[in-house]
Amino acid sequence: MANDTREAAHPIPRFPADFLWGVSTSAHQIEGAVDGREPSVWDVFTAEPGRVKDGSTAAVACDHVRRHGEDVALLAGLGVNAYRFSVSWPRVNAPGGLDFYDRLVDELLAAGVRPVPTLFHWDLPADLDWLERATASRFAEYASVVVDRLGDRVTKWITLNEPAEHTLLGHALGTHAPGKQLLFDALPAAHHQLLGHGLAVQALRAAGAADIGIANSHGPTWPASQEPADLEAAAFYDLLLNRLFAEPLLLGEYPEGIGELMPGDVAADLKIIGEPLDWYGVNYYAPTRVGAPQGTESEFGGITMPAELPFSVREIEGVPVTDFGWPVVPEGLTELLTTFKDRYGDRLPPVVITENGCSYEGLDDQARIAYLDGHLRALHRALEAGVDVRGYFVWSLLDNFEWAEGYARRFGLVHVDFATQARTPKASYAWLRDVLQAQG
Repeated sequence: MANDTREAAHPIPRFPADFLWGVSTSAHQIEGAVDGREPSVWDVFTAEPGRVKDGSTAAVACDHVRRHGEDVALLAGLGVNAYRFSVSWPRVNAPGGLDFYDRLVDELLAAGVRPVPTLFHWDLPADLDWLERATASRFAEYASVVVDRLGDRVTKWITLNEPAEHTLLGHALGTHAPGKQLLFDALPAAHHQLLGHGLAVQALRAAGAADIGIANSHGPTWPASQEPADLEAAAFYDLLLNRLFAEPLLLGEYPEGIGELMPGDVAADLKIIGEPLDWYGVNYYAPTRVGAPQGTESEFGGITMPAELPFSVREIEGVPVTDFGWPVVPEGLTELLTTFKDRYGDRLPPVVITENGCSYEGLDDQARIAYLDGHLRALHRALEAGVDVRGYFVWSLLDNFEWAEGYARRFGLVHVDFATQARTPKASYAWLRDVLQAQG
């Protein structure tokens, strides 16, 4: 476990010399400067009373657009060799919106940090809707605009971030933007995001890009018991959150029974969705313990699951939890990656952990250090087990706007005083800097 001080007393095992070490952020959560972009679905969502727990918005957030020089300096001081950020589609739609990313990319390269942009991290332009097929084509057009401007310097690309969560939270449960509560009628949003991914891969390749991945969220699904009803519920949850978003990309097909629920010519779309990837990004936070429905709402990570779902989320007992209430289970990362290796074999390309992190208060964040220590060791065990792991990105560089939680959750290696915008590196920042120095 990550809190085992006997293990933590030993250095982190050595990773390959060409391993990608980075941190991640997203545009809407840190950029601010809303006057320089068009509105997104999140601007509309946060303007509605009661949508965000503290009533806040991302109008200023970390003021990154104006203070990105400070943040690039923090990246350089940390010693990472890569920075995963997202490009704001609404900003690109505004006059001169790509100028900011031009400057950011140049400054990152000057600091010796590889830029790794994500083209979509939930901040859809307010006039678009993933329930509409046309949005997939619009996304490919946008990808072409970005790669034409930045592709001479950016060599590693991510299309989408967490289409599973954007579908579940934004379209099925309504707890994230755009706030739709469609339950299983949200499935077209999943299909159109995956189609948009495939079309964007084609657009990126047409522009000469040769290092393209996606950032999908995954975690092991643990049945609440070995009773048939719990096993069936857990298998269905695993299908919805893991297989539905991995298998069209890796196998070129939906899990059995899912394809007929999707709109359009699914067989033709799957040929586009299954465009070969150079690597596969995994965002890992925790396993999920799942059982049969109990006739009542269930709670997971601050999200309420309706009683009418064919499963219920249960507590994982006997493990630490973050300030967000998420279970801390580093060995789940090893389990997830070895399961994917066994499940998909040579159809699984090299893997990059595109997000892994935790929410804790305080500058002396020893719990975050324990968390990262445990997960890096778990990742190394997956590598030793034969999983081709090429990189690891911590979520996140900065405390930021945490979606429907507002500013109540702090995931950053760097503390942000949102009243003054002062940045203060936490103990975990220094710890990771020392780990990276030791890696050489």
